[in-house]
Amino acid sequence: MTPVELSRTVLHAVRRAVDEGELAVAVVPERVVVAPPGPGGCGDYATNVALQLARPAGQPAPAVAEVLRTRLLHADGISDVVVTGPGFLNISLAGGSDARLVRDTLRARPRYGHSDTLAGQTIELHAAPEVRALVLMDSVARVLRSQGARPELHCTRAPEDAWVRILGVPEDIHVRPGRDPLRPVPAPADPTPLGRDAARWALLHPAQHDRPHLGGGQDDQHLAQRETNPLFRVRYAHARTRALLRNAADLGFTPDPGPVGTDVDALLHTLADHPRVLAATAAHRAPDRLARHLVAVADALAPLLPSVLPLGDEKPSAAHRARLALAEAAGTVLAGGLTLLGIDAPEHL
Repeated sequence: MTPVELSRTVLHAVRRAVDEGELAVAVVPERVVVAPPGPGGCGDYATNVALQLARPAGQPAPAVAEVLRTRLLHADGISDVVVTGPGFLNISLAGGSDARLVRDTLRARPRYGHSDTLAGQTIELHAAPEVRALVLMDSVARVLRSQGARPELHCTRAPEDAWVRILGVPEDIHVRPGRDPLRPVPAPADPTPLGRDAARWALLHPAQHDRPHLGGGQDDQHLAQRETNPLFRVRYAHARTRALLRNAADLGFTPDPGPVGTDVDALLHTLADHPRVLAATAAHRAPDRLARHLVAVADALAPLLPSVLPLGDEKPSAAHRARLALAEAAGTVLAGGLTLLGIDAPEHL
């Protein structure tokens, strides 16, 4: 069960409790946020929906949480629900959820995390006439499309040819004024010498209110192939997953989702969180959220990589096949996320 599916399950429990008179709430939330438990929490995910409903329901938050807990315990895919603190619901998923997450990711491939939440909505985006704003608008549009929206791009003047040719800024931007343009802190220098991938990362990875750092030359931090460069870590992690698949094929085995052990919980959580990150990136027009998430996936993937292939005369086991499937799923998320940022995900690096 993905976070999006779990969110819908919790929301369904809320609606049923309201419909059947257990909670007297005039307006049911449109969505429920689930996230990994904080300090003092437990299980796989937690939500504060009971605290949100307590005042409108006229009940203490723990009482609201208990109403929802009873209903969630009967939901498919949930093994346990615990109420902690002032009324947080801590949810444990049923056994086999890790394999289902990997299987769902591999089934969706680059579209994992895509949804139809914004289907049918035409969303106008306006950018300030500056290179960083236009690159940001392009990436926001890509993520909005992944959530089902139809974005329209606007600017007060057409993009420069180099921005289109080198950075991949779209040509089909409507040239006309608009209200509330995307206006991040401008690029302090021309980013095109970095090339498309490094330049886009340099402009998108910092939050909009932060000044991007643009250097120059072959020793630039965004071009350096070392661990201090987050773009390199993300692309290297993806390339390693592709190399593992090739090496496994040479050894005669293929990925097969299954139990992978508790030492990869951080990676599983980041993969499960990917749909929520895409939704938040779209809602807040903030590609930096996606960029930071990809770094988190890459960093969580690193400890898994040495244990995927058998060593020496060791024969491939179910554990090796399951870990190979998890690595492939992580690589799929990295490639899909980079594509939404307009950045290439090479198979060899």
